[in-house]
Parts: sequence; structure tokens; C-alpha cells
Amino acid sequence: MPKQYRNSSLRCSFCHKGQKDSPNLKIIAGPKNVYICSDCVQLCLQIIREKGGKTSLQWGENSVPPPTQIKAHLDQYVIGQDSAKRKIAVAVYNHYKRLEVNAQEKKEGDVEIQKSNLLLIGPTGTGKTLMAQTLAKFIDVPFVVADATTLTEAGYVGEDVENIVLQLYKASNKSIEQTQRGIVYIDELDKLAKKGASSSSSRDVSGEGVQQALLKIIEGTTANIQLRGKSHSHNQETVQIDTSNILFICGGSFEGLEKIVESRLGKRSMGFLKKDKKEEISAERELFAKATPEDLDKFGLIPEFIGRLPVIATMQHLDEDSLVRILKEPKNSLVKQYQKLFRFEKVQLEFTEEALCAIAQKASQRKAGARGLRTVIESVMLDIMYEMPSQDDLSVVTIDADTINEGTPPKLTYKDSVGVPS
Repeated sequence: MPKQYRNSSLRCSFCHKGQKDSPNLKIIAGPKNVYICSDCVQLCLQIIREKGGKTSLQWGENSVPPPTQIKAHLDQYVIGQDSAKRKIAVAVYNHYKRLEVNAQEKKEGDVEIQKSNLLLIGPTGTGKTLMAQTLAKFIDVPFVVADATTLTEAGYVGEDVENIVLQLYKASNKSIEQTQRGIVYIDELDKLAKKGASSSSSRDVSGEGVQQALLKIIEGTTANIQLRGKSHSHNQETVQIDTSNILFICGGSFEGLEKIVESRLGKRSMGFLKKDKKEEISAERELFAKATPEDLDKFGLIPEFIGRLPVIATMQHLDEDSLVRILKEPKNSLVKQYQKLFRFEKVQLEFTEEALCAIAQKASQRKAGARGLRTVIESVMLDIMYEMPSQDDLSVVTIDADTINEGTPPKLTYKDSVGVPS
């Protein structure tokens, strides 16, 4: 425990203040005759809180990594989707570079650059949420995910749209400055679309209302956030957050959008005259990539909301080859995660190439993208993970195609087996 002193001859080794400068000052002794005063301790704590306990990354003279480095980092976690990653890398770089430029030019009274929020369109399980999450971690800014289906207009039962900003504030370790530089990902945006003038569904009405409620926050406004935990207080504490510099990334599967694009282009209905499933998926990819704001308007998003999302990136369907790559290539791939779990028990886990292909094939049949991979592996690994901690002499577990397809037990190798070191 550091010892505190009230000796008038001692001075802080950092600010050089002593007891004579401030009667209430406390001097704390460190190693090798180094001292720090209570004022400097408070300053250090304030800096830590504002930075959220993290150190800002630096890329040369810039505080923002260039698009090539952003994409290279995304490549380590998200397989494929090169076109979308390039668009996102440029948009994110421009967004945070603009914050630096605007801060400088605000002093000079020059033109202020407006922000460009993003819209990610693509099937479920293609990496939309992972992309946004990986970006936020790399740029070192607060990040939250909001589900659009749980949001409601003010006055309705449910989650108010301003609660998104409150969650970001909490994620920033309650730093207003960091909150105003954060990233918000709003998932399932397509569920807010209107279903047509003839529909009377309450979800449609509420969905359009939520779009209206999101407009100001996404474009930029000063939101008065009520801090929870003080609901019984007459003087409820509020925090003002300017959302002008918060980057909003919205995502959704937008099922049926390809038919709207197809109708606009005058092409034949998909599914007919196609030789196989690969051609059908390829045609759907092409249609998604050609989606325009007008197509989104017909889908059911209101024009004002579409205008707040000027950058549109399309995520492609994942074929079986991509799913195999997702299983083994990313830094946090499922195979690597399970292998690490087995290492805790001093057991080596191996998957044959045929087993990985079988897992990808089963996941593809579920039509859940990369999310289906974990479901398939979990069902296969349950029994062996139940038994493994009780088998001290177990050395290697090998998963082959029969284990995936037929449910046969995996091949087990024990430490006392021939050729296996004990």
C-alpha cells in the first residue's frame, strides 16, 4: 500500500507541486524516491475513463488506418465479400478522417463534410454483424448492436430508439467524447419495411414509425439520454449526446428485394431455365448487387430513411467452399476455437478435410449461412466433450466424414497406444 505524506519538503515528481503550493495536497511515495500528488492521480484517472481504458491506435501520422489496412484486417476474420469489404473500408476511413478534418476546419470556418452511414444487404449468416464488430474493435471505438424488431416509437411499449445511444454510452465506459465517435449496428432493418398500402399489420405501422424515429438520430441530433437506475428520482440525471459523428451501419437480409430488381431490369423470373443451384445463386448475387435506392423504396423503406444511408454494400451468399474456408481460416474460426477447448484438457482435436466439407454441406442445407456451422458442430461434439474430461489417457480425437454424416463415434487415440508418446 503506497504511503501518503504531508511533508512540506516533498514534491510531486510529475507536476513538482508540494505542500506549500496546496495545503490539501497529498503526496504518495513510489519506488526509488518517486512521488506523485493527489492532483496528478485524479488527472490520470480522468484520462483512463475518457479513453475507456484503451490506448488509441496510430497509423503513421494519422489516427485512422488507410482503407487497405482496414480491408486486410477484415480479411483475417471475414471470408470472401471482397467487394463489400472494399466499400466499407473506404466509407469507414472517410468517416473518421472527416472527424479530424471537421475538427480542424471548424476553427477556420470552412465547409463541413457530412457523414455517410452504411447499409449492408445480404442473406443471414454472411458476416454483416461480424464485419461491423470487427471494424469497431480495429478502429478502437465503442460499439453496440441493436435489433430493429425490438425498437418502437416513443410512447409505445418496447425499446425506445434513443436507448441505442444509451447503450453506446455505457459501452464507452460513460465517456461522452468516445460515445460520439462510436459505431452502432442496427440489424434486421428489413423487418421495418412497409408491406404495402393494403396491409393493416401493426408491425408495418410500427415499422414505418420506427423509421421516422430513427431519422434524426442517424442523421445527427442532440439526444437527451436518461440514465437508468434513477427512475424514482424527481431530478432524473440526463446526458446530452451529439449523434452527428456516430457511424450507423444498418443491415438486413431483404428477402424479396432481388425480385424487385429483376422486375425493374425486365429479366425472367429466377428459378426457371437455370441449370443448377449454383447458377440460381449466382443470378441472385448479380441482382442484389444491382439494387438501387428506388428498389429499396419499393421494398418498403421510406425515402427519407434511404437518404440517410448513402453507402450500400451487398453481402453475397456463401457457397460450400466459402463455408469450409470459414471453418478453418479466420483467426477465430470454429475449428480453432474447439481445438483450443480440447487443449485445455491436453487433447489434440483433428478434422479431416472430408469432415469439413460434410459440415459445410449440412450447414448449407440449413440456409443459415455461417451460423449453421456451429449448430452442426455442436451436435457432433456434444458426446465427446461430455466424456473427454473423464478420460485422462485420451490423446487425439479425429473427426471424419462418417462422424458428421452417419453419427459414428470419432476416432480416439490414447497415450498408451502404439506410436503415441505417453
